[in-house]
Amino acid sequence: MNLSCAIVDDEPLALDLLETYVNKTPFLQLQGKYSSAVVAMKGLQENPVDLLFLDIQMPELKGLEVSQMVVPETRIIFTTAFSQYALDSYRVNALDYLLKPISYKEFLEASNKALAWFEMKEASQNAANGHGEDTDNGDEFIYVKSDYKLIQIRLDDILYIEGLKDYVKIYLEHEPRPILSLMSLKSVEEHLPSSRFLRVHRSYIVQKSKIRLIDRGRIVFGKEYIPISDSYKQELQSYLNNKTIQ
Repeated sequence: MNLSCAIVDDEPLALDLLETYVNKTPFLQLQGKYSSAVVAMKGLQENPVDLLFLDIQMPELKGLEVSQMVVPETRIIFTTAFSQYALDSYRVNALDYLLKPISYKEFLEASNKALAWFEMKEASQNAANGHGEDTDNGDEFIYVKSDYKLIQIRLDDILYIEGLKDYVKIYLEHEPRPILSLMSLKSVEEHLPSSRFLRVHRSYIVQKSKIRLIDRGRIVFGKEYIPISDSYKQELQSYLNNKTIQ
């Protein structure tokens, strides 16, 4: 997989350095470089990219402002000389944050993180397109990207899924540790059959058939207690009512 990318930085030396790094990275294809955020906005609107290396501290428009105007499909890696902007970068859902001066090792690590994210997204979409197909033993499954590996997960094995910003934790029966994957909980929800899985909280999806115990408004999985939010309570209650012997 190749990623189209662009660089926005008002410092000529930084701009040239990042261009050199991009050209050294086989899976990156430079589509544009801009020393002006205003000019960049026009270029990116006409030719969106997969990945944007974006300086935060610039005249005219700040990088944080630019990040909120590009298309949602573009992922952001911020670059800056000021460490105090690190928290702000994650508040706008940036993929990563690079502190100047940037070494190629740091650049490559951030780029590999972006590549893994896009590969995971593609794998999830492919799995969704093939959803409903059966394995040899008749069990449905999905694929997720984790630690640069593509892992097949049987739907029957899933207990619940926890969402953490760009990451999810997939908890499986008989597995002591969850599978960590770089994707949003919303994306996972779209790829799971609603007949089997239910959103019970903004941060949790559970498999209906795996609900064994509900205690004081929380679903219990071993030692873990999953909260049930008011906005999702009605759908869960309807499911439970249909299954409860009166």
